[in-house]
Amino acid sequence: MNKEIFRIAVPNIISNISVPLMGLISTAIVGNWSGSAQVIGSLAVGVSIFNFIYWNCSFVRMGTSGLTAQAFGANDFHETTAMLARSVVVSLVLGILVFVFQRPLGELSLWLMNGDEMVAEYFYARVWAVPAGILLFGLYGWFTGMQNAVIPMTTSLVVNTLHIIVSYIFVFSYDMGIVGIAYASVVAQWVGLVLAVSLIAIFFRKTLRPIKLIEALNLGAMREFFVVNGDIIVRTFCNVGVYTFFTAASARMGDAAILAVNTILMQLLMLFSYMNDGFAYAAEAMTGRFIGAKDLASLRRCLKLCVIWTFATAAIAISLYLFGWREIFSLFMTSSSEEEIARILEVAGRYVGWIVAIPFFAALPFMLDGVMAGATLTRVMRNSMLVATIAFFAIYYALLPVIGNDALWLAFTMYIILRLVLQYFMAHRLNDIYAKAVR
Repeated sequence: MNKEIFRIAVPNIISNISVPLMGLISTAIVGNWSGSAQVIGSLAVGVSIFNFIYWNCSFVRMGTSGLTAQAFGANDFHETTAMLARSVVVSLVLGILVFVFQRPLGELSLWLMNGDEMVAEYFYARVWAVPAGILLFGLYGWFTGMQNAVIPMTTSLVVNTLHIIVSYIFVFSYDMGIVGIAYASVVAQWVGLVLAVSLIAIFFRKTLRPIKLIEALNLGAMREFFVVNGDIIVRTFCNVGVYTFFTAASARMGDAAILAVNTILMQLLMLFSYMNDGFAYAAEAMTGRFIGAKDLASLRRCLKLCVIWTFATAAIAISLYLFGWREIFSLFMTSSSEEEIARILEVAGRYVGWIVAIPFFAALPFMLDGVMAGATLTRVMRNSMLVATIAFFAIYYALLPVIGNDALWLAFTMYIILRLVLQYFMAHRLNDIYAKAVR
């Protein structure tokens, strides 16, 4: 079972880590190009806008993976092919809608996030990558459901490596600033889409079945697809709303140093979450597979081992952040003045304790999200997230006048803890999941 878990988890960890590393390196590129905390903050705001867009479309990945995994476990390859068609159609429609309505969407985003002219230029450059990015979400979800983590890893590594190389060229060779980072994303995402489609054609010839599009999109199948995805949309909207608000609230603190520190700390949290998501994806794929195969014993053993490896990942992250946070921060400010570096490190010292503690509290909630998606218990995901989100805003606004930026971090920590507690009890101590694996 450990071998099966790591067969899915390790490639996902590698590909997932490349995403925040890309973000960290992009931030470092801009920081070394400008030496300005304001430019780093502008990039953070621009990235947050696209995180909001992409994460709200990530329901295509989660909804596709659970249903595909259950069909895979039942050896129903006609249905897995139909799921591929459904995810591609839905992803394509979403990507086109975002691109067509980019102007009102951009203006609204800039207003909500208090974005400056640099953020606007970044947005209207990077929006050209959105259709390809959303299509990749759908394809990644299908790969996960098909128990294949190598192809998403390969594609992600190509996309993120290309993004870093092109970013460096555009920023330093052509002096394009954060707009160069945006156009690098456009190049990388479209190349990644072409690669992913090519790999499907090469490696899934034997499992793809001939189907008619009208058959794949029949009313009954699409109803189930959208019921699952409807719950995930609400869940994802809440999750993205919290993360996006976090950056917006940091920007409204009125201190560029706090915005820069919160941005870097959140990047470190994302680094942990992407490491942890390797095991969450393994739990997601294998939960769906064992439910489809009606194999309760394997499901229980899989989840127990995923919990162990999830906490092992948290221990690594906690050690890294506890003993190496000064060195990590220094990587972002190599071109800054001594005064600005001292100011950033002084502010970071006040809040770094949060990023040391959060991986311990976040380990199980992140993993349990994957289990719920694999079991398609999306209503539990939706309802728990709604309550946790309400609690986040209540704690933040109640304590902001008292403890300032610490209120933001405390609210975020309680939001994560509540997700775990609520999902566990709403699923009747996970018995609702186990019941699905009984013949």
